[in-house]
This record gives sequence, C-alpha cells and structure tokens, in this order.
Amino acid sequence: MRSELIFQTPYWFLIFCVLAGAIYAFLLYQPEPSWNKKLNYLLAAFRGITVALICFLLLSPLVRKTETSVDKAKIVFAIDNSESVGNYGKQVLKQISDATAQLNESGFEVSVETLDGGAKQPDSIAFNQNKTDLSGMLQRIKSSFEGRNLTDVILLSDGIVNQGISPTYNRFPFKVNTLAVGDSVPDLDIRIKDIVSNRIAYLENEFPIRAEIVANGLTGKSTTISLKQNGKIIQTQTVQIDRPDFFKAFDFKATSTQKGVQHYTLELGNVSGETSSRNNRKDVYIDIIDGRQKILLMALAPHPDIKSIRSIVEANDNYELDINILSIANNPPASTKPYDLVILHQIPNVLGLGNAQVRKFLDSKIPLFFILGNQSAVPLASSLNKSLLINTSNNQIDKVTARFNPAFQQLNFDPESLKLLERLPPLSVPFGEYNLSSGTETILYQKVGTLNTNKPLLVLNTNNEQKVAVLAGEGIWQWRQEEFAQTSKQEVVDNLFQKLIQVLSVREDKRKFRVYPVRNEFEAGEQVAFQTEIYNDIYEPIFGQEVTLNLIDEKGKSRQFTYTHSKESPRFNVSGLAEGVYRYAASATLRGGQERVTGQFVIRNMDLEANNTTADFGMLRELAGRSGGEFLAPSTLSQFLAKLKSDRPADRLDSSEEMVELIYMKWLFFLLVLLLGAEWGLRKYHGGY
Repeated sequence: MRSELIFQTPYWFLIFCVLAGAIYAFLLYQPEPSWNKKLNYLLAAFRGITVALICFLLLSPLVRKTETSVDKAKIVFAIDNSESVGNYGKQVLKQISDATAQLNESGFEVSVETLDGGAKQPDSIAFNQNKTDLSGMLQRIKSSFEGRNLTDVILLSDGIVNQGISPTYNRFPFKVNTLAVGDSVPDLDIRIKDIVSNRIAYLENEFPIRAEIVANGLTGKSTTISLKQNGKIIQTQTVQIDRPDFFKAFDFKATSTQKGVQHYTLELGNVSGETSSRNNRKDVYIDIIDGRQKILLMALAPHPDIKSIRSIVEANDNYELDINILSIANNPPASTKPYDLVILHQIPNVLGLGNAQVRKFLDSKIPLFFILGNQSAVPLASSLNKSLLINTSNNQIDKVTARFNPAFQQLNFDPESLKLLERLPPLSVPFGEYNLSSGTETILYQKVGTLNTNKPLLVLNTNNEQKVAVLAGEGIWQWRQEEFAQTSKQEVVDNLFQKLIQVLSVREDKRKFRVYPVRNEFEAGEQVAFQTEIYNDIYEPIFGQEVTLNLIDEKGKSRQFTYTHSKESPRFNVSGLAEGVYRYAASATLRGGQERVTGQFVIRNMDLEANNTTADFGMLRELAGRSGGEFLAPSTLSQFLAKLKSDRPADRLDSSEEMVELIYMKWLFFLLVLLLGAEWGLRKYHGGY
C-alpha cells in the first residue's frame, strides 16, 4: 500500500501552522519556570507541536491511499457430470485431480465446477445429472469470475446438450478448452425423439399428439408405437424402419371426457439388436379444461406495445385474447361480452375513441389495466381508474426508467432479478404530480436518470370491488427487446406483466381454507411443496390448525399426512413421489365446521439423458475454436498442461485508490493525546499547574 499527502490549500500555509504553534508555546512557557530550562524547552516543544498539528488539520489535508494486489491467473475445470458422460468421465477424473495439483504448484488458482453448481473435489464428483445445460454452466462461471483474472476453462464433456442453448452461440471472456470424452459412433437404437402436443385441450374435443421416431442402424426391422392412457392402449401404429437414418412422425388423435390433467404414454415395442430400450417410452400430460379466461386488448392505434402484450398474454394457454384497434375498425365489442380482463392501451384518449366504452366496463366491474401513452387523455384516465391521479398540464412528457418497490409483497417477485429494469430503455410518461388513492400499491417507481423518485410508474389496486392496474407509460416493446439483447431471454419483463395480468384476471377466491402445490409440475425426485393459507371471518391469517393431506396416485394408492399450520412453516413438503398425476384432498376443522379443498399436480420424469447418447465432438471443436481454446483428448491433456505451465499467463495487478481526510486517521488522535498527556504529566510531576 502506498500513501500520498495532498494539500487543498497552498503549501506555504504550513508556515502559519508552525508560527501558531511556536507563538503559543512561547507565550505559555516564557515566564521563568520552577523547573530547569531543558525540561521547559521539552514542554514547549510538546505544546508547539500539538498546536501546529491542530492548525494543520484545520487545513483539511487529504491522504490518497493506493493499494495494489496480485490477482493470480485462474483455471476452472468445468465438469459435465451428466449421466451420458458416465464411465467415460470417471476414467478421466484421476487425470483432472493430478492436473489440479500440478497447476496449483505452478502458481495458478484452480477450481472445479459442475452442472449442479457445486464446486467440488474431482474425486467426489458423481455423474448423475439427468440433463445437460453447458451454456448455463459456462454463464455461471462467467458471472462468478467477472472482473477476475480467469484465463482458461477446461470443459470435460461429451458435447451432448439437451437443455438451454448451445454454448457455441455465446461469447466468453476466457478460453474454453474442451476435453472430449464419450463415443461419437451412434449406437444401434430406436427411440422416441420428441412428443409434440398441446399442454391444454378442451373437454370432449379431439386433440393431436405427435410422436417423432428416430432410428439408427436397424434397417429392415419393424415394431409398433402405442398411445396409452392409464395402461390401456388407445391406438397403435406400425413402425417400419426402411433406412439407416430413419426419422418419421406418427400422429394420434385423442379425446377426453374428464376434466383435469390426463396422463398419456407413447411406447415403442422393443427391437432386437437395439442398445437400450430406456428411451422407448415417453409420457405426456395434457390439462383438460372446459373454457379459457377471456382478455380484451383495446388500443387506440397500431403500436409495437400491442405485439409485445399479445406475446405476453398468449404465452399462457389459459387465456383467449381479443384485440380491437379502434382507429382501424371502430367497432368496440359489446359491454355484455364476458371478459375477465380488459387492457386499455392509450384509452381514454384525446380523440375520444372508446372513451364511452370504458365507462361501460367500469359499470360492469370488469378488471381494467390502463396503459397510458402520448395520446391518452390523462385527466379523464385519472378520474376513471380511481387508483392513480396525475395532475399534468400542457401535455408534457417525461422519460423515466423503472425501479422495483421492494415493499410490494402482494405478488411473489424476485427483487434481484427486477433490478434489470433499471438498465432498460425509458418509458414516455406524463409529466406532473402523481397521487395514489387509498388501497393502491406501487409496484414500480419512476427513476429519472440516476435519480430515484417516489413517483409511481406501475400501480395495482385489488382492494376495491373492481381490480385496476395502471402503467403510466408506453414502451414495453423496448423493454423486451433490450432484455433479450442483454440476457438472450425475455423472462423478467414477461414474468412481471404475466403475474400482473394473472392477479387482475383471476376470479377472486373467497375461501377461508386453501391448500395448493406451489407449482403444477415437479420433476421426479424433487420435493413437492404445499402452501397452506387459513383465514378468519374478516380474512386475517390464523395459525395452529391441524391439516390432513391425502395424496392419491393414478393407480388409486393413497398416502395420508398430518401437519400443523404455523406462521413459521406455512409450507409442507412431500418427497419420494414417483412420476404421474396426483390428486390431493386437504381438510381442516375451523370454527365454521369442516373445510375441504382438492386439486392435482404432476410429477414428470425428465430423463433427457436417455434421448441421445452419441457424443458431439463437432460442437466441442467449434466451441473451442470460437473462444480461442483447444480441442483436447484425454491422451493429450498432459501435453496441454505442460504448454500451459511453460506459457503461464501473467498475474494481474489490481489497484484501488481511496481519498480520506487526514483528520479521520485514528493514530493522529492518539498522537495528540500522547503529546498533551506527556506535557500535563511532566508539569504536574515537577509542580506545575
């Protein structure tokens, strides 16, 4: 660490500090003392130095501290510990362990990462992951080592990716050296490559299920593909393998007279000579419903926001969306149509289109989502929505970004992920004074440049008879576009508005006893979490009740659990459930009598590793080439390590600088106390006062 003294005043001001100390000491110790002259000079020196130091500190000098640290070159071994790597990877772990020790001895910092996010010792790695997301693992390494001197990643993998995007589409600030293992020669096999079906179908309507079959090296052989429900065969088709690289899609039609999630199975018959029959079966779960929630998007004019809102709404198959653009076709739908939610984009507006229709929606108590824009009639919108009042004049607009309100707890948002909103393009909002009505909560605040304000940008009111949300600006399309540019996803913005639309459109649940799984689908081996909510007559949460939970699988086998609902543990977890559709019934005794709720959920077996076991060395070569790394085989790993050690990347020097006022340094305080204490002690000892 290096320190440097910086003056905020001219250097010659030090003369006045020294003069002040000398004059003060002279005047204090000029009279003839009762002790000898040497002691008198010493005491005068103590007092003069003390006064001079105090005067010097009054000049507010600064100390610049510069700290330099060495950031060693870092190497990460990224281990693809999926089932498809299996024994091939286990054979190389000893080499990885030895390589880690060698590189540590050569001055590198070495760490090991796996698909499941755990930094482990190579000897303890188990190849048991049932899916492979190499891009996700490399992105996690990139985030963990951001700003640090990570030079190389050595990726042990067979190149098979069955989740996420291919890592070759990403760019990394380090070299990715790929260590290829596995067998790139395709096995003799026939398998169900994929199932194409709707997640939702309607009661008693016919719906399609498509099975895509691929085979390798079994030319001339045949088998059957069957569609089953609850073990009963519904339809069967013949599969004739007529070429070495066989691929064919088989279409089935099915109907259901039962509501709820229905479990269908597509199963291939075994073929002699195939390597494994593990991938000859796939399950599909289809939710049979008797109607969808209806949403109307009414807009003044064509706008990029409309396409974005449409994408957000239609991502949920439970919604049926109607779009009405008034400036194109002035035919607003009748107010009697049973919409569950109406989204109003720049309505009410200065042109008057659709303004009368809004009043009809208000009279019918349909939930409304107002999105204001440059053509909005802001005063009229304020009076109609009864949630957000905006006092504006001259139709001035402001450009603002969004900041999430962490105090908003009505919806389960992740505050960390929503920080992304602050980096997205600004929205155009009315400039003026913003006031909230009683019961309205702020989801997003306005942020002007780097200035955080308390002006609301997105608000929600669910406390009144009619649920209302207001977004005070237009430009959602830019948010989605920029999020994709930054993260290659559109999750944060879409999740925000999907949850908002869901809470607006959902029919109010007035039950006092509620038990439900936190998700509709879980993976095999995962714990199923049940959320419990119990309320009194005025809908205040209450605790201490005993709840009985009964789970029934597809075969009719029942398991019963009993737990006590508490504030500390509002969730009850169940583990050890096999794949399939489960129905549950929960009951509790409340003051009003016995309460009971029912529902269902699905356990899926995500056996992605069985779908493809042929190593993809081409992808690994491309990944290494794009990142400036090398494609390696286990036999060449030692040569690569020798080259890495001989051409060792330089360590990086990181410097940090800090400016502090000298007066805040503690040692100066103790020095002044020491000087004054020594002077006072010597004077008292020699009879002074």
